[in-house]
Amino acid sequence: MPSFVLLLLVSTWATATPPSPSGPGEGFDTLASRAQAALAAGRTDEAAAAYRSALELRPEWGEGWWYLGVVQYQSKNCAEADQAFERFLSLKSQTGAAWVMRGVCAFDRGEFTKAVDWLRKGVALGVGGTPELGKVALSRLALALVKTGQFDLAITPLTALARQAPDAPGLAEVTGLALLRIALLPSELPEARRDLVRRLGRAGRLHLAQRGEEAARAYEEVVAAYPDEAAVHYAYGVFLVRDNNDKGLAELRRAAQLRPDDELAHLKIAFELLLRGDAAGAREAAARAVALAPGLFAAHNALGRAYVELGDLDAGIRELEQAVGLAPESAEAHFALSRAYAKAGRVDDAARERQAFVELEQRSRSAPRSPFVAPVRP
Repeated sequence: MPSFVLLLLVSTWATATPPSPSGPGEGFDTLASRAQAALAAGRTDEAAAAYRSALELRPEWGEGWWYLGVVQYQSKNCAEADQAFERFLSLKSQTGAAWVMRGVCAFDRGEFTKAVDWLRKGVALGVGGTPELGKVALSRLALALVKTGQFDLAITPLTALARQAPDAPGLAEVTGLALLRIALLPSELPEARRDLVRRLGRAGRLHLAQRGEEAARAYEEVVAAYPDEAAVHYAYGVFLVRDNNDKGLAELRRAAQLRPDDELAHLKIAFELLLRGDAAGAREAAARAVALAPGLFAAHNALGRAYVELGDLDAGIRELEQAVGLAPESAEAHFALSRAYAKAGRVDDAARERQAFVELEQRSRSAPRSPFVAPVRP
């Protein structure tokens, strides 16, 4: 993590909550002042020792645990830093910056599943007046999600980064890894794959940043350079179909042809055909997606919607109920099921699902939508 971010963290807490003792004990005052002075002067070993001594006298001093964690991280003592942030959070559990720092420590130790959990919590809580730490959190979260194979989820922090800091170092590489579904860190990537990752990642970054003309040119270049890469055609197709582009649908079909076992290509085709009123074609593509990924709620959702449009309400409702069962927190799943129930005359069931949709939609309204995730609603 850049040192200036750590300085921001220190100055934020020092300004907001200076160490003021809440009880007697001259020893604590002296140690706390010595720790702060050593930290400000960059004498990290001295600062850490003074913070430890002060915390022995007053273990409920939350800011002391925070400062100790920052000092230990700056000294590359990640395990000790994590312990200090953990103690801090036992006192102030809703501090997003501390969850982010725990996530950064876990990432640096190679504990990527923990990093995902803690970074997501930190991002959700917010990092207050430290926007640079927010960018660090999004970057590490995207990397940890890619490394753990959660490629679709990685698009959300990558979208936020592309719009906040589109030229951030390394953003293209991480985006390329996510789009190619390669569960590696950029440093682990074989040299033979680097050009493809960078080219596709640059196009995807421009796409996510909503820089349409530049993205179009970048996609055209990478398609010309790598005509047999299914993921390249898929990403380009997703970019093009945003304008209901027939060429985009052709690119998606090319991706499915090159990689017939890719459920996402079949799923995206199904949704695009639903939007175009081709329910029969959508049913075929969605059925293929369900066969390839029976645990993917969106595949059942697409198949259920196709059945409903074709007039087979019983089959449609079965698929849509399965979609809701797989993803009860998906507003889109409840929305589609409510429409199917309404068509079948099941008024109470339709009202229940509509209410669930409204509540979930209100909760998720502020989250950025990923263009690489197929829409469920028209």
